[in-house]
Amino acid sequence: MCGILFAPKSVTNKDRFKSSLDLMQHRGPDAPGCITEISNYYLGHNRLSIIDLNPRSNQPFISTDKRFSLIFNGEIYNYKELAQKHQVPMRTSSDTEVLIELYSRMGSRCLDELNGIFAFIIVENSTGQIFVARDRLGVKPLYYYQKGNEYIFSSEINAIISLTNDTKIDPIGFRQYKKLRTFFNGRTLYDNIKMFPAGSYLESNSIHKYWELNIIPQAPPEDDELRDLIQSSVNYRLVADVPIGSYLSGGLDSTIVTALSRTQHSWTVGTSNNNEFEFGRIAAQRYNTIHHEVLYAREEFIEAAKLMIKKRKEPLSVPNEVLLYLMTKEVKKHNTVVLSGEGADELFFGYDRIFRWAHSVKHFDIDSFDKFYSYGSYKDNEILDDALSPFSRYNNAIDIVAAFFQIAHLHGLLRRLDNSTMLCAVEAREPFVDYRLIERMAGVPFEYRMAGGNVKEPLKRVFKDQLPSEIIERKKVGFPVILEEIIPKSVPGNSGMDRWFNFNLLELGIQV
Repeated sequence: MCGILFAPKSVTNKDRFKSSLDLMQHRGPDAPGCITEISNYYLGHNRLSIIDLNPRSNQPFISTDKRFSLIFNGEIYNYKELAQKHQVPMRTSSDTEVLIELYSRMGSRCLDELNGIFAFIIVENSTGQIFVARDRLGVKPLYYYQKGNEYIFSSEINAIISLTNDTKIDPIGFRQYKKLRTFFNGRTLYDNIKMFPAGSYLESNSIHKYWELNIIPQAPPEDDELRDLIQSSVNYRLVADVPIGSYLSGGLDSTIVTALSRTQHSWTVGTSNNNEFEFGRIAAQRYNTIHHEVLYAREEFIEAAKLMIKKRKEPLSVPNEVLLYLMTKEVKKHNTVVLSGEGADELFFGYDRIFRWAHSVKHFDIDSFDKFYSYGSYKDNEILDDALSPFSRYNNAIDIVAAFFQIAHLHGLLRRLDNSTMLCAVEAREPFVDYRLIERMAGVPFEYRMAGGNVKEPLKRVFKDQLPSEIIERKKVGFPVILEEIIPKSVPGNSGMDRWFNFNLLELGIQV
């Protein structure tokens, strides 16, 4: 939806603040550079208009009683229901207004009622007290820089670096990237820049959890319940005043999303000799979408990767991130919102090799996890232990692996999706990343998710009448990238993935 920036006046001036906000103009080209001074702070907002396109909903947004000011990135999907439930008198038709009015009445308790993707900052105008919150799964990013009791918050790292000139590398973050291609437990590549935790809020200078996934045994959903939950999640993600499209590779997840949403336009990406176009065409014909096949060449891939790294000031996770960007540049010609199938593999154990292993063993061991999960040749069990530490409360391997994928691994996928799409001024929405669906599936037995040894069997069974048989029967494949053919031979590394990691670090000026 947007790019937000918050900083105390003590650390910057308005001109420098504006220059830093401008670095994220790609996130909000419809109303960029909106700045308000509240108390001792600058609040900045670049708006990508999706709900209520009228300038009356531009931000920073002030509550009816004039007590609070809000900058907000994301969408509250159930805002109309909440406005009706709480009898919010509306000056606009936007979710932004509903959010600030609910906070004005309920404080932090409003978070329990929100179904959406969000990162927002609210300032009490008279006292300068701040309230910060992020959605349950961390779909929308929020980075922060802290010195004492003062914070800088931003949708992207680059704006924080612009304000602070602090690029000290975090040695643990560096090792996390080398080992796991992304960052965990709030770390980034930079020592003093952190990721605000998902499912949390900051109040009175203290961070609190308001949501946490608990994996406890529960019976599987009936087919009708599962179908209704997924359809409801799709329906919520169709709430917009702009056209919505969908990614459509012809894989199971994106095909289900397209079948249920019936978007007008759909997209896939590949090269002339390495693609899944056949299956995308089958699905597009079934749902009568205007289907777009995006072709890329090696040179285009490298140039796009360099641009993304330069813009973000951090390394890319996997090569797929570049393909998402190249595809979404084409999406923007027709749509401002795109639906994606992220989250289904984590919920329904689509990474079957590691989930089969975790189900088959009595005790979790780090070396086996490393073999099934990690890319590249870099060994670092200490980093693996740290990444898995939030899930140490679980006793068996399958619960540890399930929790890791549904929280930590998924968070990395959501970061790459947001980074790739918002660079094109397109908002991605993920129907399988609905907290209601994730809570319902938590603790459901392995045997249900992979009945008869069939990967994602519940999805295939529940939606079999709505999907082409060719899609149901095909094997899972990833995005088409052959690293050995793309990354320059001059980049060091023992494998294509090693060289990919090193390519990213070298582009940032970091020696490998």
